[in-house]
Amino acid sequence: MKELKKAGLKTTIPRVTILGLFQNAQKNHYSAEDVFTELRESNHDIGLATVYRVLSQFEQAGILVKHNFEGGQSVFELETGKHHDHLICMNCDKIVEFYDPELEAGQQRVAKAEGFELEEHNMVLYGICSNCR
Repeated sequence: MKELKKAGLKTTIPRVTILGLFQNAQKNHYSAEDVFTELRESNHDIGLATVYRVLSQFEQAGILVKHNFEGGQSVFELETGKHHDHLICMNCDKIVEFYDPELEAGQQRVAKAEGFELEEHNMVLYGICSNCR
């Protein structure tokens, strides 16, 4: 739980449990309700308000990244320090992470041509996944 200590957070059962869920996750993105459901199914007695509070603390501490994708609720993922973009299915809300160096270079070219120096960006592509077609 070095992440908690590094972030200046006390090691509590809810924090350790929620961090463990993200570190051992079957998927990369969880809403607060997803976290709450996973905890309940694993017989953890952590309330929804606590889940929201811990997720907010983790976001502020840089442990998690919060995304607010169109048409859906906020989702969280572990901050890995590695940039990636997202594909989102508009039917089932499946989220796929991807990284494409050619797209990244193109974004830099567009920004430079318009006189911008990019500090950060977030590319989200919306469509229908192969399972939903």
